[in-house]
Amino acid sequence: MMQTDQRILLVGNQSERINRLSCVFEFLGEQVELLAVDKLEARISNTRFRALVIAQESQSKELLLSIAAKLPWQPILLLGELGEGNASNILGHIEEPLNYPQLTELLHFCQVYVQAKRPDVPTSGNQTKLFRSLVGRSDGIAQVRHLINQVATSDATVLVLGQSGTGKEVVARNIHYISERRDGPFIPVNCGAIPAELLESELFGHEKGSFTGAISARKGRFELAEGGTLFLDEIGDMPLQMQVKLLRVLQERVFERVGGSKAIKTDVRVIAATHRELETMIADGEFREDLFYRLNVFPVEMPALCERKDDIPLLLQELVSRVYNEGRGKVRFTQRAIESLKEHSWSGNVRELSNLVERLTILYPGGLVDVNDLPIKYRHIDVPEYQVQVSEEELERDALASIFSDEVQVDIPESRFPSELPPEGVNLKDLLAELEIDMIRQALDQQDNVVARAAEMLGIRRTTLVEKMRKYGMSKD
Repeated sequence: MMQTDQRILLVGNQSERINRLSCVFEFLGEQVELLAVDKLEARISNTRFRALVIAQESQSKELLLSIAAKLPWQPILLLGELGEGNASNILGHIEEPLNYPQLTELLHFCQVYVQAKRPDVPTSGNQTKLFRSLVGRSDGIAQVRHLINQVATSDATVLVLGQSGTGKEVVARNIHYISERRDGPFIPVNCGAIPAELLESELFGHEKGSFTGAISARKGRFELAEGGTLFLDEIGDMPLQMQVKLLRVLQERVFERVGGSKAIKTDVRVIAATHRELETMIADGEFREDLFYRLNVFPVEMPALCERKDDIPLLLQELVSRVYNEGRGKVRFTQRAIESLKEHSWSGNVRELSNLVERLTILYPGGLVDVNDLPIKYRHIDVPEYQVQVSEEELERDALASIFSDEVQVDIPESRFPSELPPEGVNLKDLLAELEIDMIRQALDQQDNVVARAAEMLGIRRTTLVEKMRKYGMSKD
């Protein structure tokens, strides 16, 4: 059976350009493997890679097309000019010098191609299961990935700490999916979203008639998570009386339903998370110290996004891909826009970044976002607005069109501008210039000599009005 592998295969002989490309891919967070030409067919016969990059020195055009035809499921990129290939899986050329926008776009093309051609196949064992919030190369996120791999093989209770929006549930899901409990359920519970009087029933279930409205017996989250993982989010919001009952379950691995007397054994791995300072809450008498130490067996602290700003380009790529794969369009970012986003404080962390990507996808579907396309609070680089160069003739035409449009209400003195053409004719150029001067004066008078508002009244840009005033020797005074 065919397997998928998230590595990039570089096909060619060892050379400076191959090594340079390999370094760039690794910098982008990709896994790379260099492969000699003669070993390609055997290596790729039953595996589809993220991308196959063939160097110019490696193949003739005929041999290249032969390889592409044999591997219709494999996206291929070319390094160097190898001539135009007509195979549908040759997705583009990597131009030199190498640059981030081009490489990320080509890799995205490969990803889309794989999505479109995806058969129902198992993934290979070396394919890392990482969710979008764990993408990055910063020391903080690398440490989180290391801790996840260390604790996943055990059944230790984990406490995930970090600001709201950093991806604490993402950590919990990763621990579950690479643990021995991966075939069991993953049950999340937000302790702060459930009223205190209902939380016990939600966690432990209840028997019929145990309280008003309990018309039948009901399993709680601990029973639903049997054999799997129970994720207790916002554990700092759990009432003190419930903390006592949770502590007993963690210590003795048994509980009773509300209104019941039968002890039920539980085989559940507990992962808790909070954005609150539990040790401060302990000092204030708001959280039990014994429960804290029972939960804090293996702490994992998620870094805030402002502490891992160098990960923002990779996070953007991952978030854009996720939105695109959900059928909601695709948006791209200029390097200046990315640098501006890296300057932001990100109080909402990865969740805020994700929301921004979705918003920009709606505003600019299929577009390229620059600094001035970002919401104002994300603009941390001063970039002048791009102005389209317009000829003098086009400026005059636009001005005349705006003067005679219904949107601009102006008074035209009939004595100077007759409604009918006189027999002797007129000098049209001078007449239009005089008309234009008169309209500009009226607009300035009505707008208290504020050029920007006068330009808006005339339906032209401020720069256009300034140029016309300079042309006619006019001043706003």
